[in-house]
Amino acid sequence: MSKISKDQSTTSGNLHAQIYSRLRNMIEQGQLKAGQRVSSLRTMAVELGVARGTVQVAYDRLIGEGYLVARGPAGTFVAAAQLAQQARQHHALHATDPRPASGVDVLAAREVKIDFGGAVPAALQLGLPALDAFPRKLWQRLMARQIAHSHALTNPSPMGYAPLRSALISYLGASRGIEATPAQLFIIPSYRAGLALTINALALNAGEAGLSGSQAWIENPGYPPTARVLQQLGVQPCCIPVDDQGLDVAYAQQHYQEAKLAIVTPSHQSPTGVALSLSRRRSLLEWAAQQRGWIVEDDYDSEYRYRGHPLPALKSLDDAERVIYCGTLSKVMFPGLRLAYVVVPPSLVEAFTIAANHAVYGGCPELQQAAVTEFIVDGYFSRHIKRMRALYASRREFLVEALTPYEAHGFKVRLHDGGMHLLLDIPAGQDDRLMAQAAQAAGFGIQALSVWTKGDARHHALMVGFTNVDSLAEAERQVVRLMQVLTGNTF
Repeated sequence: MSKISKDQSTTSGNLHAQIYSRLRNMIEQGQLKAGQRVSSLRTMAVELGVARGTVQVAYDRLIGEGYLVARGPAGTFVAAAQLAQQARQHHALHATDPRPASGVDVLAAREVKIDFGGAVPAALQLGLPALDAFPRKLWQRLMARQIAHSHALTNPSPMGYAPLRSALISYLGASRGIEATPAQLFIIPSYRAGLALTINALALNAGEAGLSGSQAWIENPGYPPTARVLQQLGVQPCCIPVDDQGLDVAYAQQHYQEAKLAIVTPSHQSPTGVALSLSRRRSLLEWAAQQRGWIVEDDYDSEYRYRGHPLPALKSLDDAERVIYCGTLSKVMFPGLRLAYVVVPPSLVEAFTIAANHAVYGGCPELQQAAVTEFIVDGYFSRHIKRMRALYASRREFLVEALTPYEAHGFKVRLHDGGMHLLLDIPAGQDDRLMAQAAQAAGFGIQALSVWTKGDARHHALMVGFTNVDSLAEAERQVVRLMQVLTGNTF
């Protein structure tokens, strides 16, 4: 293929954005022909003197927009002429004229509107995966293939599609160190459904008194729906402070000694981002074993860690079999999928089976479960996670860089090792709830940390999503507008 010179790709501006722009232009100008194989990631990285991950981000974006097609071991190729033409039309429709920006390459500064298929999220939306980077054409093929099989159109099993249960157990064993059998895994539509299923199953469990009227530890600050679901099911939520080591287990044992349930996000606390320390993990597991209590581990976005390897799941340390593990596919793939899962101890399989047969949601669509199974078994799932981890790392950097100039005005970024959002501290004396309300009225999807906090110990900060910020120019544009809304000033 025609070469991109090193000086072309490494001048001012973001490296992978420039690689993307050069390749796109070469395809549009006919220098790269339909069906032509492009250089491998390793070859391109060596030629340009950049990290392989930098090239990966550029290639993934071109694949997502339809300019390139990945064909596994065969390599990556320029898309067929009609697909490339659609990509050009899409780019022409959504791109504005390039504008010079201080210290930013003109091509990198080109603003491209992300296509969300008609459902455009709010700016800086919290908790939403990168919808522009999901492999839609691949998913369309997988769904079409499953529609051709009549088994995918029948009534779903309330426990979940058996092949998907097996595929997820294999994935969790390799990625999270969880040893279990498919019979221990139940497919559900959401975390809330999983929590309700858990409460109902524990009430049915032989030899247990049930949880009605009992206490449950929850994190403070923490995910608001957790407390609401518990209250609806007759369980009293007990707010336990979270510090830089996660849930304060000693505080919980001292103040709420009768609790039989603890609900935690140990790998990446929601919403502060801290990880539960090893000593507290051991204390929590010891409490559950001694109290004959249960721990619900919500591992909602553990795949996205940007420094070091993902932390082991709490359940992987659970020798006493007291941890009920909750995971989701919607955060990794797309929220409209509505698929999550719970992995339960062997002693609870019967109770969960009975509870699942009586669950009000009545099972999850088997057509989608079958397509997800193929997505996992054929290796697309793991590759997608790897791509998203690199993509999110770069998009987080975009937002951090755009926010940095405002530190002098009291807005300071708080970063942790993983997750899909960052915390933005606000000037002293300001109310994050009022700021969040103003931002939401202006079309932003940010939230106030204090809304996720119970009691007097308010934590004032803004929770800001970065997963759908596709360039430094877009990050800067959104941040400038956000700061005008929050402060009323034009910086």
